[in-house]
Amino acid sequence: MALRLADGTAWPETLARAVRTTPEAFDLDPGRPDDTVTLRNLVEGAWQSVGTPSPVRTPVDNAVLVNLARLDAESARAAVGYASAEHRDWAETPLADRKARVVEALDELTVHRDLLALLLVWEIGKPWRLACADVDRALDGVRWYVEEIDRMLADGREPLAGPVSNIASWNYPMSVLVHAELVQLLAGNAVIAKTPSQGGAVCLTVAHALMRRAGLPATLLSGGGEELSEVLVRAPEIGAVAFVGGRSNGGKVAAALLDTDKRHMIEQEGLNAWGIWNFSDWDSLAKHLKKGFEYGKQRCTAYPRFVVQRDLVDQFLDMYLPVVRSVRFGHPLAVDESWTEGDPLPELDFGPLISAAKADELRRKVDEAVRGGAVPLYRGRLAGAPFLAGQDTSAYVAPSVLLAPPGRSRLMHAEPFGPVDTIVVVDTSDELLAAMNASNGALVASLACDDEDEAAKLAVDLQAFKVGINKPRSRGDRDEPFGGRGASWKGAFVGGDLLVQAVTVNASAQRLYGNFPDYNSYPST
Repeated sequence: MALRLADGTAWPETLARAVRTTPEAFDLDPGRPDDTVTLRNLVEGAWQSVGTPSPVRTPVDNAVLVNLARLDAESARAAVGYASAEHRDWAETPLADRKARVVEALDELTVHRDLLALLLVWEIGKPWRLACADVDRALDGVRWYVEEIDRMLADGREPLAGPVSNIASWNYPMSVLVHAELVQLLAGNAVIAKTPSQGGAVCLTVAHALMRRAGLPATLLSGGGEELSEVLVRAPEIGAVAFVGGRSNGGKVAAALLDTDKRHMIEQEGLNAWGIWNFSDWDSLAKHLKKGFEYGKQRCTAYPRFVVQRDLVDQFLDMYLPVVRSVRFGHPLAVDESWTEGDPLPELDFGPLISAAKADELRRKVDEAVRGGAVPLYRGRLAGAPFLAGQDTSAYVAPSVLLAPPGRSRLMHAEPFGPVDTIVVVDTSDELLAAMNASNGALVASLACDDEDEAAKLAVDLQAFKVGINKPRSRGDRDEPFGGRGASWKGAFVGGDLLVQAVTVNASAQRLYGNFPDYNSYPST
């Protein structure tokens, strides 16, 4: 049956809604040869048409969505200087007034929740349900902080000496980046955010326009990491740096901070593993693993590695392979002719990867592992998935499962950031722990084990910040802390009270929880 776009979801209509909602943030130049809308930068207190336009494509079908105006270092320095002046005024603003402005922004963001979610569908390929969840988690989470912020600041905590610089990846623009910014603002800090180059720019533009209208001192600028990193990380006006991304770029940020005393929160990936040891409750595990494929495992807390006791491999595969075969992926907005407005949008586990380049890279990693000796237990196909006729599908990757990736394979020691799972078979508990700790630190890990006491003893030696027993772990919401062990995190931990502590100071000598060059300190998780 031929599929079509759901009514009212086409990109031209969606972009037009965004422009009507926040016209100040868009540069409409019908004289351009391609007639493409260009996003303005929110710098020096206003939306400005500055920077070199560069096209941004959607992973959904590889079409150009908008132009992103990339700033140079000089323009970024001016923006940081202005944000520093705003920070001084905002830090003196009474908490009651800060709360009122944040609530005003939250109310406006809530009004436009569906638009923000639809922008995420097009920009980063999230299915509708997951895009809505990204927006809702941001708004609900910040409302919790509004209720708790008085208590969190009751011990005399004050804002930092300068604005917080936020450099985040593209996968959770609202529930990670905007959420963090609004909490940083509540705590009395002005905020600077760099637009991710790969996705989320329009959603973030609309969100920041609504935040700015509420009187919040927020800056949003675009540009390449090479040009802007020196400014957004090392500028003396910056009070703290919050980074979310991969180890390569995170390492560069950490290196740039070595000779400074800047507060920092650097979240990096790790190979999160699920160990299967003396276990029998396969039905419950199947439900967790199916949910784990959401957004194609393009998140820092996905579980792409399963370490399985040899005696349980046959039972594990009996449960696991049907789960993988049941995963649903395709165009997030493709519906059949019977669909009418008001019907639910497609219920998919994931859409495309963030780009055709990332999809090609992941396919090469799989081929490399198989050539090196990995056993392909399952390799899905795009054929039969819900796509539009003639659609570009270059960013889509079907699920794959590889047994025993070779030690030299990139899939053995690093997360794939896509729907590719690897299985490692072990015979002893020492081998189990060694295989689960393959990436020198992780954000989360889990153990499937009938004896929870035995699992708890094993968990002590896992190099993960959070360890689940017969359940997955995630970033968490509201009062739940979040961080990483080993190379997966540098600097202060966040989440709950820790997020506010990370962006404030007080007179006490109490040390922050986190991974620092001279000490590590972990809260109860």
